[in-house]
Amino acid sequence: MAEYLLEMKGITKTFPGVKALDNVHFQLKPQEIHALMGENGAGKSTFIKIITGVHPPAQGEIYLNGARVEIRNPHDAQNLGIAAIYQHVTCYPDLTVTENIFMSHEKVQRGTGRILWRPMHQEAKRLLTELGVEIDPKTQMGALSVAQQQTVEIAKALSTNAKIIIMDEPTSALTKRESEELYRITKQLRDNGAAVIFISHRLEDMYRLAGRVTVLRDGRYIGTWDVKEISSEKLIVAMVGREITQMFPERKKTVGAEALRVEKLGKTGVFADVSFALHQGEILGLTGLVGAGRSEVCQAIFGITPYDRGEIFVAGKKVDITHPLAAMELGIGYLPEDRQKQGLLLPWGVARNITLPALKKLATRGWLNESKEADVARTFAEKLQVKAKSVFDPVGSLSGGNQQKVLVAKLLTTEVKIIILDEPTKGIDVGAKSAIYEIMRDLAHQGYGIIMISSEMPEVLGMSDRIIVMREGRVTKILDGQDATQEIILEAAMVNRSDEKTAQTAG
Repeated sequence: MAEYLLEMKGITKTFPGVKALDNVHFQLKPQEIHALMGENGAGKSTFIKIITGVHPPAQGEIYLNGARVEIRNPHDAQNLGIAAIYQHVTCYPDLTVTENIFMSHEKVQRGTGRILWRPMHQEAKRLLTELGVEIDPKTQMGALSVAQQQTVEIAKALSTNAKIIIMDEPTSALTKRESEELYRITKQLRDNGAAVIFISHRLEDMYRLAGRVTVLRDGRYIGTWDVKEISSEKLIVAMVGREITQMFPERKKTVGAEALRVEKLGKTGVFADVSFALHQGEILGLTGLVGAGRSEVCQAIFGITPYDRGEIFVAGKKVDITHPLAAMELGIGYLPEDRQKQGLLLPWGVARNITLPALKKLATRGWLNESKEADVARTFAEKLQVKAKSVFDPVGSLSGGNQQKVLVAKLLTTEVKIIILDEPTKGIDVGAKSAIYEIMRDLAHQGYGIIMISSEMPEVLGMSDRIIVMREGRVTKILDGQDATQEIILEAAMVNRSDEKTAQTAG
């Protein structure tokens, strides 16, 4: 038996004007969970597409169990036992679980071609049960959570007898509990004989699952290490090419006047009695377990969903916010959690995305001044160091970190002074996170008031001047950022309702 289940030698892939992969090497052992890491733009996506037959390599060789193979298309990859589960689940939401699992390889009766539904439902049920989940195979796929959809995608891979399973950022949209369940399933796949290539920006994923890690940077192979033998600091240096000595910028808190205040804000069945204040120059962290009501409170403040109790004050003046335009006119901006679906128009250029909220200011008598629009976009793109060949490039062609910078630039073209950032570093690499943190701290120094919703504990502790902890739609604690610890925050986020104490008065 060959030492490596999959071996890739000297893989090179060039697109017009871009060398996406340059002499990349990779080795996957049987029954191994192997982490593949690197910044956005490192070449991981192209690497996956070569393994799965979407793109042929310009140079290089691929071996399976020691024998050289050619993977000319996805059908070849499937026949060779290779399957991929992507970050954004590629399912058919209007079809059933069974139909999704057996798409393109249905069980049919010989001669008649009639689909054998009962055996397919039974096989789908068996695969899901083996993965330790209870999902009715006849359920419509769109009715499932993201975590359940990912599990169905894994079952689909198993239905094709896949022995190499690639998972691309599978935990990016999952809760802590759902991530733990995915860890369990991934280890079970390994124990049952499959090998897994696990791609993630999260160091926790790597340390929890992988035996070895390979790092790509700028399309080049940097190295492979045993996970137990490489520290997070050395791994970050390998990924970004430099040492990030201070992930979180130094606090220089110069709090100004009150920018925003909410008093006893409530929405029936969602959140209640939420009170806090935000000051100019302050980063206010808003955290808690998923389902605590954090995003819902901020969406109410921005006018996306109506609140039915309580009051909102902007610069000391009571206001009524019934829709997002009213919030923006009051100087409130909102950066949504899902940048691709809710924040950006991916086929549009960087410039048009940045200037979209400010088109009125860039138009004369209803005609858009495109030269002025491009100048404004370039100014903000340069200010936030957006990496793009041109401001006319489609924003969908940028890395996740640069897309996030475009979203922030989009907010700044309006006259906002209060910025709500919902999971601002979700799904971006460590280098881009550091850049976003610098931007946030710089905006705070300029006097912007920032509300940061985050599930990442290091981010909450490292960036927040004050921290609001929520549970089940209520504020359970308000902490000074200097005094907060992970233990105090978790206790406040998980405390039993019967033991809750009255939250501290907003400062």
